[in-house]
Amino acid sequence: PSDRLLKFVTVGLPLFLVSLAFAREFSAGSQISCFSPTNFTGKQSAYVDTACWDSLLHHGFDAEGQAVTKSLWALKVFPYSLLVVAVLMYMPYLLWRYAAAPALHSDLLFIIDELDKSYNRSVRLVQHMRKVQQASAEPERFWEEYERARRERYFEFPLLERYLTCKQHAHSLVFIYILRNLLLLLFLAATCLYLVFLHLNIFFQDEFSCSIKTGLLQAEPHIPPLIPCKLVFFSIFQLISLSIGGVYVLLIPVVVYNALQLCQWDKGLLSVYEMLPAFDLLSRKMLTCPVNDLNVILLFLRANISELTSFGRLNAVSALREATANKQDIDTVVDFMTLLAGLETTKPKH
Repeated sequence: PSDRLLKFVTVGLPLFLVSLAFAREFSAGSQISCFSPTNFTGKQSAYVDTACWDSLLHHGFDAEGQAVTKSLWALKVFPYSLLVVAVLMYMPYLLWRYAAAPALHSDLLFIIDELDKSYNRSVRLVQHMRKVQQASAEPERFWEEYERARRERYFEFPLLERYLTCKQHAHSLVFIYILRNLLLLLFLAATCLYLVFLHLNIFFQDEFSCSIKTGLLQAEPHIPPLIPCKLVFFSIFQLISLSIGGVYVLLIPVVVYNALQLCQWDKGLLSVYEMLPAFDLLSRKMLTCPVNDLNVILLFLRANISELTSFGRLNAVSALREATANKQDIDTVVDFMTLLAGLETTKPKH
């Protein structure tokens, strides 16, 4: 869910604002308003607006009184720069979608299926034990079945455990995951720095002095050397840049938080399945360095926990385990399944 939110905000927001900027630029007529001399005709005033918009050069004077020029072309290319930002923000998601998502999807389907199968096997075993108890006139036979179930580890699923152990030694998914987050951080930081640069250098200057005394008009005496102009779209571009900058600054901690999730194991997910006797990744200290493919799989498995039917049921069993007074007598899902099936878990003394 957090990935979808990041994708929507980082990519969708610039594209939406780009559409607004282009709509403002192409539908609102002239983007500049110049104060032409009173003796200029309408066509001459329109020429001044066009020439100043094409040049976007501010002619001023420094502290020593020398003439200086400052280009404002960044304002003209601002909508196109937002389009570039949107394309850059989409690149990490393309990398993840085509380089990692197919393999991760197959891993999640396999793990979810195997975990649910282990739970279903335990349910079938309890049903069998229940039938044995009802059909047998000797209670000892039931308890012999019970002890054999615990001794022969009917709940063992070595394929899944070995598969998860193998994923601990793989690093392709985690490499792409870290690379994607680093690219997102890089593009977010670069965009914020670009907007800061615009605000410090350009976005506080909505008025500038334009000169049209170039070419054939350079020798015309009735044309003033400088003509004051005002940018009509200036406030809109300011609002757009502040919106994108504010949202991206807030997204940087979110991306950092997503990346730091790899620094620790999601033991809450695995501990629920630790009740299964053969599933002991945690108890055998098999979870070592968390920066590997298994941790990435667990992160996305947690995000898609609704697809894992057995988790909710085993989580309820885990809550019963915490509420049980004598935890040493009820320590595995076998005991809880027999308890939930209506069987007495305490073996007769005789």
